[in-house]
Amino acid sequence: MYEAWFSRPVPVATGIFGEISNLSNANQAIDVLTKQWRHARSPKHLAALRACRQAMNGGIAADVAREALVDAAREAHMLVE
Repeated sequence: MYEAWFSRPVPVATGIFGEISNLSNANQAIDVLTKQWRHARSPKHLAALRACRQAMNGGIAADVAREALVDAAREAHMLVE
């Protein structure tokens, strides 16, 4: 499995106090998507999770997964812009 590094990190706010995590690769993203996501099971959340898993298996480019993650984070109001 690959780490599937993103071209630039995705900053997301997690936890009760909105700590900022800079997700640099698909492995880190999967961890947050499965353990700390606010709107788990939405279509965009599931698409991001699927894309990150595919990127780690080499099926798609890491930055394709990054874009899916950004879409899901924006939907969940977790993206720090």
